[in-house]
Amino acid sequence: MKVTNKLSDQHLKDLAIQQYEKKKSSRIPTEIIDLVTEGKVYPESHPLRSGVIEMRYMTAYDEDILTTPSYITKGIALDKLLESLIITDVDLDDISLADQNGLIIAARILSYGKMYPVSVITPEQTKIETEIDLSQLTTIPLELIPDENGEFDYTVNDSTKIKFRFPRKTDKLDKTSDLLNALITQVNDSRNANDISEFIRYDFRAADSKKFQTYVTTKSARLDLSADIEYTTKEGKQETFRAGFQLGADLFWF
Repeated sequence: MKVTNKLSDQHLKDLAIQQYEKKKSSRIPTEIIDLVTEGKVYPESHPLRSGVIEMRYMTAYDEDILTTPSYITKGIALDKLLESLIITDVDLDDISLADQNGLIIAARILSYGKMYPVSVITPEQTKIETEIDLSQLTTIPLELIPDENGEFDYTVNDSTKIKFRFPRKTDKLDKTSDLLNALITQVNDSRNANDISEFIRYDFRAADSKKFQTYVTTKSARLDLSADIEYTTKEGKQETFRAGFQLGADLFWF
């Protein structure tokens, strides 16, 4: 009886802490963020099919996430940050890679502003310090029409049609076969995982596979992580070139 009472007391204490933290967190302003994919890559029953997600502003407490050594070592600091900031009831693992990138940019803008200092190499191979306006990054839209499951049709040949989805961060993508198994959800009338794996191993010819992968890449909704940079040439002329950058925890550093 004493053990039960102790467990019950601890449970009540944990609930009280959760309720307190929830009440305090509700005071933090939130924003409705448009998803890069417009929600098209999710099933109709999924909360993100609406094309938007609610996310709160960062606080000083959230900055601790970005400096936690174990998170940095494992490369999950940004994942943990998004888990903390997202208000909409959704699992981070369900959010597409394209949308996660968009949310990281949105979090940075909401927290520290739109101007992001970067170092880039000019066409003359000189390093310059400049700033990128993150609010001006463009989105390459998804033009494909999804079905009710947030999946898309693709015809391999006259006898084979497949359905596919776009990858999530948790997908194992080390090898081509891993990528294909993550993308393909149906081969003709079968959604059986073994049937899909056998198709990839024995029937999906390399040329057709390459063509499919290119199709998925070019049709994906994505954030264009590049910007026009102005610089002064050695001759003193003002020129513009386009430079890309990678998302990392340093996106939130000054």
